[in-house]
Amino acid sequence: MSLVGKLVSELEINAPAEKYYKLFKDEAFHVPKVSPKIIQQVEVHEGDWDTHGHGSIKIWKYSVDGKDEVFKERVEFDDKNLSVTLIGLEGDVFKHYKTFNAIYKVVPKSPEHSLAVLTLEYEKLDDGSPYPYQYLDLMNGITKDIESHLK
Repeated sequence: MSLVGKLVSELEINAPAEKYYKLFKDEAFHVPKVSPKIIQQVEVHEGDWDTHGHGSIKIWKYSVDGKDEVFKERVEFDDKNLSVTLIGLEGDVFKHYKTFNAIYKVVPKSPEHSLAVLTLEYEKLDDGSPYPYQYLDLMNGITKDIESHLK
């Protein structure tokens, strides 16, 4: 049995793709205000909010399944494909996973509609490690909150 896996979710959103992408790229500090039931805090660990672009490191404090957790990541942006990759460095997810990357990609469908493609790439520590469905649910929740914010 393979320990490497990928979970993908696709959500139609009523928001322009560029605005969704911009929130992650230029305004990530707004995410706790946009999705307060899920994200409690995000702080820049390396860099600052003016230069928190490609390669910066952030620490996210969030709730999943009623538990508060922390995720430290290095971000990569793909402007051409409107994709944001959060490469996991440290945090609670590493109790069960050797690698853990969250990818938010948005595909324009029309001026006011898009398709959010949410992907988790992971490697479990062992066969007993759970599949990370609750984290994909978290990504879905954040995306729905962003959609409501951008309307």
